[in-house]
Amino acid sequence: MPGARRTLIPTARAAAAALLIACFGGPAAVAGPVIEYLGTHVWQEADEDFGGFSGLELTADGSGFTALSDRGTLRWGSIHRDRQGRIKELSTAGHARLQDSNGTPLKPGYLGDAEGLAIDRQGRIFVSFEGLDRIARYDDPDSPADPIPRADWFRKLRRNLGLEALAITDTGDLLTIPEAWPDEGNGFPVWRYRGGAWSNPFHLPRDDAWAPVGADIGPDGRLYVLERHFRGLRGFQSRVRRYEFGEDYAGPPETLIETSLLQFDNLEGIAVWADGQGIRITMISDDNFLFLQRTELVEYRIRD
Repeated sequence: MPGARRTLIPTARAAAAALLIACFGGPAAVAGPVIEYLGTHVWQEADEDFGGFSGLELTADGSGFTALSDRGTLRWGSIHRDRQGRIKELSTAGHARLQDSNGTPLKPGYLGDAEGLAIDRQGRIFVSFEGLDRIARYDDPDSPADPIPRADWFRKLRRNLGLEALAITDTGDLLTIPEAWPDEGNGFPVWRYRGGAWSNPFHLPRDDAWAPVGADIGPDGRLYVLERHFRGLRGFQSRVRRYEFGEDYAGPPETLIETSLLQFDNLEGIAVWADGQGIRITMISDDNFLFLQRTELVEYRIRD
C-alpha cells in the first residue's frame, strides 16, 4: 500500500521529533545568569574609628577582608562563615590610620576622605581620595603614602563627587571612575594608570539617576561596577552592572542586581570573588557615622 506508506512516514518522523523535544527541551535557548541573594550581616565594633566604610577587598577564598573608611583608616581581619558559606562574624586583626607621603597621619576631611580600595597581587594597597582628588599606594597599612601622579582630568572633578571607584587588573593596571563628570556627552570616563601614564581607554554609559561608587575586577576578568541612587529621605537604591572590556573598549552593561528602596543601607564598597559554586559579590555599606544607619555586608551569588 504505497499511498498509506507515504502518509505514515511523515507522521512517524513528527512523532519522533515531538519525543525529542519533550525529552531534551527543544532548541537551545540563551539564558541569563542566575542571581541568588545569600544574606546580610550587620557588623558592629565599639571603637570610635569604626564606620564609614567606602572600600572593600576580600581574599580569593572570601575568608579575609580589608575595609577602608572614608575617615582615612584601614581595618583588616577574618570572615567566619557557616556551612552554607554565609557570614557569621567578622574579627578584626588590626587597623591603621593612613599617612601622607611624609608619614603624617591623615585627618578626616579634605585630605583623609578615602573612598576607593584596590590591592594588587603583591599585596600593595591602592587608595583613591576625594577632597584632594588623588590616588596613593601603600606598601603596607603603616607605611607612608607613595603618591600616584595626578591626571590632568582630576582638576575637573567636582567637590565630594570625585574618585569613588577603584579597581586593579591582574596585570597591574589601575582603573578609576569618578562619581560625577561634567562632560555628559560621553558617559562616565574610565581612567587607566599603566606604566607611569594615564589614559582614558573607554567610557561607561551614563544614567543620571545612578552614580558609580565602587568597582572590582572579577575572577572572570570582567569589570563589576557598584552604583548608587540616593533618593533623599526615601533612602538608597543600589545596582551592580558588569562589563566585558579590553584594551580600548567596554561592552554593553549587564545588570546583575538592582535593589529596591530601603532594602539595604548605603552600599559603597564591592569585592568580587569565586566561591566554588559561582561568582560571589560582597558589598559593604557606609553608615556615615550616623546612628540611624548601620554597617552591612550584603552578599549575592552569580551563576552563569
